[in-house]
Amino acid sequence: MLALKRLYPLVACTGITVAVGALVVAQVTPAVRPDTLGLTIGEYAAVEASGATEFAMVSLAIAALALVAGLRTAMAPLGASVERLMLVWSGALTVMAFVPAGTPGTVAGTVAGTMARLTGQMHGYASAVVFVALPVAGALMVARLGEDERWKAVARPVEWLALLCGFGLVAVTYVALPGDRIFIGLAERALLAAEIALVAVLAVRLAHLSRARGATRASQAALG
Repeated sequence: MLALKRLYPLVACTGITVAVGALVVAQVTPAVRPDTLGLTIGEYAAVEASGATEFAMVSLAIAALALVAGLRTAMAPLGASVERLMLVWSGALTVMAFVPAGTPGTVAGTVAGTMARLTGQMHGYASAVVFVALPVAGALMVARLGEDERWKAVARPVEWLALLCGFGLVAVTYVALPGDRIFIGLAERALLAAEIALVAVLAVRLAHLSRARGATRASQAALG
């Protein structure tokens, strides 16, 4: 059990790193050259069709689960609400990965068109949850992190990233509704990048604290 607990930070950091790499691959090596700025992340994944974006979403979801487990094990001062929001974020990422967004240009009224519309709606709801859950979680955890000596070092970076996520959420909401989807791809990618940075800061701090605890136990064992 102790060995499993030590794996949580490694799984979280590795999952985030792999997800970032997969997202970069999806952007620079598509089989076709979709309109990156004019398509949502899900629509881009459906058109680009390499599976790299979906793989990145799954990797992020697994990383988030490991991060929540590791934070709980380390008794991080986050609270149940923050943990639930991060778990919801993980679940929504999984839905985004396995439920495709509607491919632009699908003929309406056909069976394929109906299925594309339904899966597109489900994917849209999941993406909305992804873009809302983590900014709210970040805003809730800032004050708690600042009150704990172990986590005070990341309180300010998390605060700035939470603010950035909030601005990104406002931008995505505006672009998706009154903004006629102009630069929707850019807005979504910027917000997702801020969210990934937020969980990465937590994962790196968790790994540092875990390594420090391990070194302390080793020293105590040597002295004993």
